[in-house]
Parts: sequence; C-alpha cells; structure tokens
Amino acid sequence: MYRFLLSRQWVILTLVALLLIPTMIRLGIWQMHRYEERTARNHLVSEALSAKPVPVERMTSPGHTVTTHDRYRSVTAKGHFDTDDEVVVRRRTNSDDEVGYHVLTPFVLADGKVLLVNRGWIPANGPSQTVFPKIPAPPKGEITVTGRLMPDETTAASGIKNLKGLPDRQVMLINSEQEAERLRRTVLGGYIAQTAPEPKGDSPEQIGANPGKEDAALNYAYAIQWWLFSVGVPIGWVVLVRREVRDRREKAEQGSAAEAEPAAV
Repeated sequence: MYRFLLSRQWVILTLVALLLIPTMIRLGIWQMHRYEERTARNHLVSEALSAKPVPVERMTSPGHTVTTHDRYRSVTAKGHFDTDDEVVVRRRTNSDDEVGYHVLTPFVLADGKVLLVNRGWIPANGPSQTVFPKIPAPPKGEITVTGRLMPDETTAASGIKNLKGLPDRQVMLINSEQEAERLRRTVLGGYIAQTAPEPKGDSPEQIGANPGKEDAALNYAYAIQWWLFSVGVPIGWVVLVRREVRDRREKAEQGSAAEAEPAAV
C-alpha cells in the first residue's frame, strides 16, 4: 500500500519537505537573533535619549569616532553659528517622505573648534537643485544649542553614494573629516541633530523626536512564524500520505467489488 512513496513524484516531494524543515528552523533562529539585536539597540537608544545633556566635548573630539553606545546622546555646546560656510545635504526626506535638504551649519565654539550642527529639513522647492536654496537664518550671537550626537555618515553605513561635482555648498554625506578639509578648521568628530532652541517661524523642520528605534516585535513574530511552518511541513506530509493511502484503498475496494459482481445473463 505504501509503495507509492518510492515513485518519482513522492520521492521529490519528500526531499523538498526534508529540505524545508531545517531551512525554516534556521530562518526562525536568524529572525530571533535580529530581534535580540534590535532590542539591545533600542535599549541603547532609549538610554541615550533619556540621559541628561552633557557638554559635547566630553563625548567627542577632533578625529573621534562616535560609537553605537554614544549615538543619540544629548549634548550641549556654547558658541555661535557660522552661516557663511553653511551647506545643504541633498536627497533627504522629512517625516512625510517629502524630498528636500538637511541644513548643515558649522557651530564655532569658544576655543575655535567647530561642531557640525544639522539644523533640520527644508523642502527642495527652488527652481532647480543646482541653485543653493533659501535657508532660514539661525539665532545670531552666542547661544547654547542642544542636540543628539550622531556618527559621521559614510557610504558603507548609509548606502548613499558620495557623488562628486555637486553644485557649490551641497554635499551628499555629513562627514566631519570632509568638512574639516573644506573648512580648513578643526572639527569635532561626528555631528549633532539639533533639538534646542526649538524652531520658530520658518526655521528648518527638526528631525524626529524618537529616531533610531526599530520594531523588534516583527522579528519575534517572524521567528515564531517560521518555526510554526517547520512544524507544519511534516504534518502536511503525513496528511498527504494518509489521503493517498485512503484513495488507493478505496479504489482497490471498488475494483474488488466490481470483480465479485456476477455477470448479467
């Protein structure tokens, strides 16, 4: 009755099922690892966002690489904005996925060092992207700014190509080393996304208040889903085998009944 399992069709079906089970188990494990990674990352982000602001020079220095642990840490800096060397960062979106620019303004500290400040997003509503857009001016004079510390952007980390030959005062990436070369000044590593003073009037739209957090629950759900699929494969295989056995048994019984029926005279 079970000889059909040796047929080409059933051998292929059984091999596919045997391959699917470990594959689905591995996919579930991978999703669980992603869940744990995102949960740990979200925990770091929450800690950084809830920490009290500290002077920026306690967290970074010229040539310093901002670590994952220090990312989003709230920092303060006292100095003044230098709008003469202000640039815009191309192809950036706001919370509504509208394409525009980020405004990157050098902030000169008391000792002459420069902190890069991302003041926020402005729309790309000019006649063309080759013309430097009109940017709302920052507060004048000496002020204290607060922001979230961010690492330098790179093509490897962001996927954004650092294009050459861009229009004047336009860049693709926020990178302290590149800006130090352009400004010919000492620039602190990384940059900050400004959170205070809060924007007034037509100021740039500040970046989201809760950045960087990822939905880890989806990865947990996907892991459970893959493991359920891995359990369902052998169950499905058994159901198909039992159905095939039942169908063959019914056909055999029908054949025997037909042979036993006497021929009409």
